Amino acid sequence: MKNQFENRKFVVGGLLILFALVLLVKLFSLQIIKTSYRLSADNNVLRYVPQFPARGLIFDRNGELIVYNEAAYDLMVVPSQLSAFDTTDLCNLLSMDKTSLETKIQEAKDYSTFIPSPLLKQISSITYARLQEKLFRLPGFYVQTRTLRKYSRDISSHILGYVGEVSDKVINEDPYYKLGDYIGISGIEKSYEKVLRGKKGVNIFLVDVHNRIKGPYQNGRHDELPVVGSNLTATFDADLQAYGEKLMENKTGSIVALEPSSGEVLAMISAPSYKPSLLIGRIRSLNYLNLLQDTLKPLFNRALMASYPPGSTFKTINGLIGLQEKVLFPRSEYYCDLGYYARGIYVGCHNHYSPLDLTRAVQNSCNAYFCNVFRNILDSRQYSDIHESFESWRNHLLSFGFGQTISLDFPNELKGFIPKSSYYDRYYGKTGWSSLTLISLAIGQGELGITPLQMANMTAVIANRGYYFSPHIAKNIDGLEEDQEKTELKHFTSIDSINFTAIIEGMDLAVNGAPGTGSTARIARIDSITVCGKTGTAENPHGEDHSLFLAFAPKDNPKIAIVVVVENGGFGSTYAAPIASLMIEKYLKGSVNRKWIEDYILKTDLIHGQKEN
Repeated sequence: MKNQFENRKFVVGGLLILFALVLLVKLFSLQIIKTSYRLSADNNVLRYVPQFPARGLIFDRNGELIVYNEAAYDLMVVPSQLSAFDTTDLCNLLSMDKTSLETKIQEAKDYSTFIPSPLLKQISSITYARLQEKLFRLPGFYVQTRTLRKYSRDISSHILGYVGEVSDKVINEDPYYKLGDYIGISGIEKSYEKVLRGKKGVNIFLVDVHNRIKGPYQNGRHDELPVVGSNLTATFDADLQAYGEKLMENKTGSIVALEPSSGEVLAMISAPSYKPSLLIGRIRSLNYLNLLQDTLKPLFNRALMASYPPGSTFKTINGLIGLQEKVLFPRSEYYCDLGYYARGIYVGCHNHYSPLDLTRAVQNSCNAYFCNVFRNILDSRQYSDIHESFESWRNHLLSFGFGQTISLDFPNELKGFIPKSSYYDRYYGKTGWSSLTLISLAIGQGELGITPLQMANMTAVIANRGYYFSPHIAKNIDGLEEDQEKTELKHFTSIDSINFTAIIEGMDLAVNGAPGTGSTARIARIDSITVCGKTGTAENPHGEDHSLFLAFAPKDNPKIAIVVVVENGGFGSTYAAPIASLMIEKYLKGSVNRKWIEDYILKTDLIHGQKEN
């Protein structure tokens, strides 16, 4: 009997020990391993308030402040902390209807009951002041301070870009961002988001049952201070940019100006454009929709994303390739009888003196001359067939940056199009095409697609006599060393520097040649500045031809390389050349003296059908 009681004692003791072990394991699991209950408890007594840093300021190349910040306020809601409140009073205060308020609260609940969500963003300072007086009656609501972008000038929208609310896709990909955060969407704001945004901080507060802040949690020991974003100095000149935008009013097209010695973007205009101030604040969504639906496509950055045939500006490149391939020499002459004729093919040309050498051919923009040059390149005996010679010609083009992205920090840049020989095989068969089939490429037409940025870079190559620096928009970022290996890397073309002399002389004569000598761009002449330029007229199957002009100045030690594209503007000398020369004069002299040309351009309206006579 005694043994029986002793056995029971051991059994009961064992059960008690087992029960204690199970209880300890469960407590360990709840308190140490599983954090959900602890988080739930913490969320009931703690409020985590993110501290948003001010985004970095943006300056132009001369130190002028272009983009800064202004305080804004978001009304936040934590659904789990909500209790009964006067919805009518809150709706009146926020100028909202009851349905909208209830919808917003439900959306916040659907996202998370514990995580704060924005109920109404960017409320005015007056509304914020009134709201502060009543927040103690509104458990679950609090105001969060952030900053909005402001602009000292309403210019450079495509360069600067804009800031918008982060998407679900970005939230899922980058844990830094939470619902309601803002991120750079385009331009500099996107390219340099990580340095401009800074780093968020957090303040942790104790709150009572009425959701009133009782003070910092553990005296702020666990708070994190925000880190302000780095300031950025851009390469563009705000005065030049503003002037270019003014010249392109009521026109469609673009201007890109580079500093040849560095690749820095001095100006980049896409027209029609929009005011960057339209895409900030609570009206941003409505304004964005209106801009998106605008048939003139002001959001479309033509400087980086539009692709044009380069027209006669491309004759400079074919001339350079001909010299490099030794099928052309500066003194080589060809006749022109109002065009080029071969096997039933005719490429027309304007009336000018004939025959011409290379320099005069550039000056007069002779189609027949460069048709001969192009065919000599493709029919050169040093190649086994047309495919080999064409790919050699194409490789020369690639060395200029065509058919690829060339910038360091423009996220939306397109490559343009330089066809391969296989492209023509698909259309004509491998033995069904020849140099004559592709004769339109001789004068920059046909299948070529080149962006204005690439054309400006091509101009910088000519100004530098054979090399370029990658175009870029950031000049300096506070606290960061410049990536000099990238910005100072010279990209050499396949053309020897000696071959540029004849082309540059021809571009000089195109602008500064004596009257009656066939110069196609005399309207671009500037007293005391030697401008070298080349006009272009790009055929447009959808309407009037596009007006193109590229130039650099001064001739020796160039400070600016520029291209202007005016869609449906006709001849290159009509609109593109005078606009480019005005931009050059503005940049190099600081002001424009040729007011008659300026008035002529400003009064021209190509969008609404009004042209200055």
